[in-house]
Amino acid sequence: MTVQSTSATVDADVSGRPKTLAEAKAWMIKRWKARVHPMNALPPDEGAAWIEGVTGLDGESWGTYWGKIGDGLEAQARQAHRDGDTARAAELYQRASGAYFMGRFPCPNHPAKQYCAIRERETYLATSSYWDIPIERIVVPFDGRDGEGKTVPVLLRRPRGVERPRVVLMWGGVDACKEQMTAASDLVLAHGIATVAMDNAGTGESPVHGVVDAERQFITVLDWLRTRNDLDAERVACLGRSFGGYWATKLAHLLPDRLAGAVNWGGGAHFMFQPDWVTASRYPDSYLMELVETRKRMLGVETDEDYVAAFKRLSLLDQGLLDRPCAPLLLVNGKEDRQCPVADIHLLLEHGDPKTVRFFPGGHMGLTPQTLPTIVNWLARQLKGGH
Repeated sequence: MTVQSTSATVDADVSGRPKTLAEAKAWMIKRWKARVHPMNALPPDEGAAWIEGVTGLDGESWGTYWGKIGDGLEAQARQAHRDGDTARAAELYQRASGAYFMGRFPCPNHPAKQYCAIRERETYLATSSYWDIPIERIVVPFDGRDGEGKTVPVLLRRPRGVERPRVVLMWGGVDACKEQMTAASDLVLAHGIATVAMDNAGTGESPVHGVVDAERQFITVLDWLRTRNDLDAERVACLGRSFGGYWATKLAHLLPDRLAGAVNWGGGAHFMFQPDWVTASRYPDSYLMELVETRKRMLGVETDEDYVAAFKRLSLLDQGLLDRPCAPLLLVNGKEDRQCPVADIHLLLEHGDPKTVRFFPGGHMGLTPQTLPTIVNWLARQLKGGH
C-alpha cells in the first residue's frame, strides 16, 4: 500500500448545517480553481463570474439560473454550427453542457433542474459529435420489474485502429452521471481500450433505484457487451466512482470470473451504511448541497427513517459477500473522506481475497492530479494481463 504526499487537497471537515449561499459560492470558487468535480464542468475564463451570479440554492432559483446560461450558449453553438465554425460550435456546446450539468446538480429534484438534466444529455452528445472519437449512444433492453424502466442507455466509445478492443465499463456516484465520465474515458481510450459509460443505480437514466439487487442493470449491460462482435468483452474491467464504487465492489464478488478487474473509487461497503455514519455525514464539507436529498432520490425513499433502513440493507458484510472470492479489486480514496468512511477499505482488506489499495491525500475520492491516471493505468494492466 502506497501513500503519496501532495498539496492538491480538498477540505473534508464536517459541519452540522447546510451551507449558506455565501459559503456555497466560496466552496464553488475553491473547487473551480482546483479544477475538480463538480466545478471542473465550468470554463476557466467565465466560471467565476457564473458562480458569483448564482441567486439561490433552492431548486427553482438554481435550475433556472443555470438553465438560462445553458440556453444562451446552446443557441450560440447552433449558430456557430450553421456558420460552419465547428471549433467554436464544439466549445459552445461543451460550455452549455457544463452549465446544464450545474443546473441539474446534484439531482434533478425540481422541474427547473429536470429541464437542465435533459438538456445536459442532449448538449453533451452534440459536443461529442465534434470529438475525434465521438459517442455512440445505445439503448440496451432491460427486464425491469413493475415500476422499473425497460432500458439502460449507455455511451460507447471505441479506440481507433483496434479491431476488437477490450472494454472498461464505468459509472458515477449519486450526482455524477455517464456524461461526467469523459476524462476517464479519454485516458482509457489512449490505452487502446473501449469505454462504455452508464448511469449508477438510481441516477440519470438508470431504470432502477439503488435497491439491494440493483446490480441487475450492470449485469444486463455486461451480458449485452458479449453480444458485440466489435468488442472483446469476455472479461470486462469496471470503474465505479464515489457511491458507484459500492456496485463495483459488489460485482467483483458476484462475478469473479467475468471481471478482469474492478475499481472502487470512493465507495462504501458496510460502515458507510450504518445509522451513525448516515447521521455524521449529512453535511460533509466535501459536498456542496442536498447530499441527503440526492441519496434519498437514488434509493427511491422519502423519509429519514426509510433512508436509514434502505442504506443499512446495502451492507455487503451483512449480505455475506465479503468472504467470497472476488475479481482483482483496486480500492482508492482520500485519507480524510467524510462522505464515505475509509474504515470500509480496511474492512475489505480483512475479508476474502487480497485487494490492492491506494490512498491519496485529502477528502472524498482523494482528488489529486495523480488519482485518475493511477486508476486507469491499473485498469489497463488488468485488461492487458500485466502486473
